[in-house]
Amino acid sequence: MSKAFRTLALLGKANSDDVNQTISALYDFLTAQHYKVLVESRLSRQLSCPKTHCMDVVELGKQADLAIVVGGDGHMLGAARVLARYNVPVIGVNRGNLGFLTDLSPHDFQDSLQQVLSGDYQTEHRFLLETTIYRHGEPKSSNTALNEAVLHPGKIAHMIEYSVYIDDSFVFSQRADGMIVSTPTGSTAYALSAGGPILTPQLNVMTLVPMFPHTLSCRPIVIDAHRQVKLVIAPDNPDEQLHVSCDGHVTLSVHPGDEIIIRRAPHQLTLLHPKDYDYFNVLRSKLGWSNQLF
Repeated sequence: MSKAFRTLALLGKANSDDVNQTISALYDFLTAQHYKVLVESRLSRQLSCPKTHCMDVVELGKQADLAIVVGGDGHMLGAARVLARYNVPVIGVNRGNLGFLTDLSPHDFQDSLQQVLSGDYQTEHRFLLETTIYRHGEPKSSNTALNEAVLHPGKIAHMIEYSVYIDDSFVFSQRADGMIVSTPTGSTAYALSAGGPILTPQLNVMTLVPMFPHTLSCRPIVIDAHRQVKLVIAPDNPDEQLHVSCDGHVTLSVHPGDEIIIRRAPHQLTLLHPKDYDYFNVLRSKLGWSNQLF
């Protein structure tokens, strides 16, 4: 059988016996078929792999043809932000809760994974957001997000005053607990909990979802992803330490008067799915929608 990939990267968070078991089963399955398997450094203790095949995520991105991530959506997000820079396709084995991004079952992954490794798969591209904090006109910090960038208070929940601009056109000023700027991938995550719409992954749009705005008229806005979003923090905000969170993993410090620029990142994530993958079936099963009645 022909091989669509030669060098595979295995990533995961070895935080439970179940995850450890899945990682070991994957490693044995892949090495038995004579693939070159590179392993994330923190997994090396439980796998009998050569030291030269153990490395950090950046090195995995430079060397691998395909990355297999074991865990939930949270771990997939962390790996995706790095691997997307190296154009490495990614597929996930679900060991989390919902698993919107991790398709393969940990109990019977062999057949589906074998099809993917043979070149029989669906390809899907997901764009990322790039967030940069400007202070006095100078960039202070920056990071990327696959799901969302969230402006929120520090340790104590309270109202934030900010203005929203799209391509330098003023949209509105607001007092709210914060703002979620989400990709279609993130529309089934935090933005959904805040009342945002579900966006199918192929859409080239962003959604702006205010968090508990102090008004009855403010609703989520969907805009083209090639537009630039600017959030300007009011200079007289009482909290000196606001934050922008990228996928809930990376936190950027924000001060009153800062400008937050959010735009589509120049790179994108390539997700691989088994041939029988259906996005609406995923929504139906993960969100508890009713099955077909007639």
